[in-house]
Order: sequence, then C-alpha cells, then structure tokens
Amino acid sequence: MKTMNMKTARILLMILLLGVIAPAWAAKGAGFITVTGVVKDRETRKVLESANISVPGTSVSTVTNEDGVFTIKVGDSIQARAIEISFLGYRSQRITLQNEDMPDVTVFLVPNVNKLPEVLVRGINALDLVRKASDKVALNNSPSNNLLTGFYRETIRKRRNYINVTEAIVNVYKTPYSEDVDRDRVQVYKGRQLLSPKAGDTLIVKLQGGPNYSVYMDVVKNRDLLISPESLNDYRFYMETSTMLDDRPHYVVGFEPQADRSYPLFYGKMYIDEATLAFTQVEFNLSMKDRNKVIAAILRKKPFNLRFKPEEITYLVTYKTENGISYLNYIRNSIRFKCDWKRRLFSTTYTVVSEMVVTDKRLNPLTGIPYKQAFRETSVLSDKVGNFYDENFWEGYNIIAPSESLETAVTKLKKANGK
Repeated sequence: MKTMNMKTARILLMILLLGVIAPAWAAKGAGFITVTGVVKDRETRKVLESANISVPGTSVSTVTNEDGVFTIKVGDSIQARAIEISFLGYRSQRITLQNEDMPDVTVFLVPNVNKLPEVLVRGINALDLVRKASDKVALNNSPSNNLLTGFYRETIRKRRNYINVTEAIVNVYKTPYSEDVDRDRVQVYKGRQLLSPKAGDTLIVKLQGGPNYSVYMDVVKNRDLLISPESLNDYRFYMETSTMLDDRPHYVVGFEPQADRSYPLFYGKMYIDEATLAFTQVEFNLSMKDRNKVIAAILRKKPFNLRFKPEEITYLVTYKTENGISYLNYIRNSIRFKCDWKRRLFSTTYTVVSEMVVTDKRLNPLTGIPYKQAFRETSVLSDKVGNFYDENFWEGYNIIAPSESLETAVTKLKKANGK
C-alpha cells in the first residue's frame, strides 16, 4: 500500500498565516481605468460566482466574487479595447472599454447549447480519456518558465462572523509543465491583515498548507494528486453530460474513490477540452468517509483537550488558454469544521476560504524567485492592520472584489480595532 507523499499532504489545506518577503518586481503605476460590474444569467438573473474577467490578447484577468461582482483595472499601456467575460456553460461576451472608469456594468451571459451528442459521450471510455489528457499535459501547458502575479485572499468565519481577513499579492514562479512541481516557488510581495480583537475569536488550531497551495493545488502539474498513472488506479472515472467553456465544447469526467488508502481520496469532476484534451477546470472534494484520515492529513496542531471535526473540504482549480497554451488561472479552497472543548455542551463552526487568482504573468522571465526569498510554511505574515483602511493599498493591482458580506465584516472589524 502506498503512503501519502509530501506533495499531496501539503496542498490539502492552507495554513492561516502568510509570510512577507521581498518583491519580485515593482508595483504598477496609476495609469489605468477601472471597470466594475456584476455578471448574471440572462434567463434566471442569478449571479454567477467565479466567472472569468479578462482583457483579450493580454494576461490581465480576475474573477467575480460570491455576489457575481467584479472589478478589473486595465492599464493604459496595453491599449485594450474590450474586456471578455466567460463562465462554464455560457457564451462568452465582450464589453467595449471607454476612455474613463466604467462603474455599475451589468453583464448578462446566455447559456450555451451542448454541442456534443450524448451518444458520442456514452461511447467514450472515461479512464482512457483522462490518461490521454494526462499524456498531453506537456504539450497543452506552458513549455517554459513563467512568473505569475496573483491576488490571494483568506477569510475565517466563526459561525457567521468574520474574525480574520488576510490579503496579499503573490508572485508564483512556474517551471515548464514537463518538470517536477517541487521547483515551483511562491513569494509574497505585500499583504495586509485584519483580526478580531476578541480573545475568544482566536483560532487556535494550525492546519496543513500555506500560500504554496497555488503551486501544489495545480493538479495538472502536481500529477501525483490525481492524474499520475499510479493515482489513476485509485479512482473510478465516468462520463457526464458535456458542456461549453470559452465557446469550446468540453468533456466532463466524474471521478470517485475506488481504493482504500491510508490517506483520504477525492471525488469530483474534470473538464477537458474536446479538441486539445487540455484540462480546463477541476472541481473536487476531500472524501469524509474516514474523518480520522482527514484529520491526520490536514491538522498540524491543536490543544490536547480540543476536539476537531472536519465537515467539508472543497477545491476548485481553473486554467485559461492563451495562444493555444493553458495557464493556471484560479484556485479556491473552502473548509468547514467544528471545534469543541471536552466536557462542554456546544461546538463552534468555523469556515476558512482561501482563493488565488492569477491577474498577470510574465513569460520566460530572466530571473525566478531566489530560494531565500521563497515562502516557507514556517513564515508568518507581518501584521499590517494599519494598512487595511487605505483604499489605495493595492494601487493598480487587480484583486477579487470583496463580497457585500465581507465589506460589512471589514467595516465592523475596523471599528472593533479602533480604525
């Protein structure tokens, strides 16, 4: 029986602290226009979370928040004419840019009709399809080094109340997809953090991971997680109804554990481009069949008399194709768990949500991230609460727009901290 490798263990969850280290390059200037809006389904008027917002022909992008709201800053230097909005199962749409800020833009996306006949889908062997897609990773994904700029946010809720909000600009150095993931590195350029001042709101459990999850949750490159020849044997794969993404037909492959290992396995869906067999999106959950395995995999430290019970752990990883090459685009992780002290009647529910969106990239950079400046799991984010009220803190960087509930929570936390 194989044992859990360090790569798989490190990505299962994010630690609740970041490290601040030297920047890889300077911040952008103030010459940009800002487009703010909301993305909805045209038929149901339902908001679309995690829709991709990008500038065609460039690496500039972001995603919508849980309210379907987005904010994207488009630099004057790239002379962009439009932004593009895309979402799984919908037709993409472009919005023409003006020469000034564009607030309150509403985008209605139209569901895209499935182009793959069901008889064709039923005739495909799901496992063979995933193997073929895995064999083409080096061809479909970047063959060179890249330096990605990303926006990272982590929130912690105690029941319904936010008690911790952490944000950072991260640089992610990616080696070619033909090379091992262990050579990829993460660097934190700058960050800010706002904590609840109440002593009882302190989360005292330490969980496995770190901002390096933007490296190790790249399931296409970190193949040991799901798509290595050895890992494929752990799962049963099956075809589901096909869908459209970026106006291209995609196979949808479901998977679930079929082996019993000493560590928890996953279940979920893979979206694979029909023409290129590139992985475009992977949605997966950690199996809770044996919670003792889950606890052993994700929990680093807790008080002796505290009981820790994981309830749900979910992941979302997406990729964006540019000029025929697929790049990491967005990663989201959510964990819901309960903590209670022995001999106490009630437990407390916590929810930790971490997400990183790639907002820009440099292809073939002359230099990478030096080892001494790379983030380590033992690093801690310097407390920059004093910067949290500064509306210009992120300057021209693109971020994920805060949801309405998060904005309200930040306001309350500022007041509690005397800001």
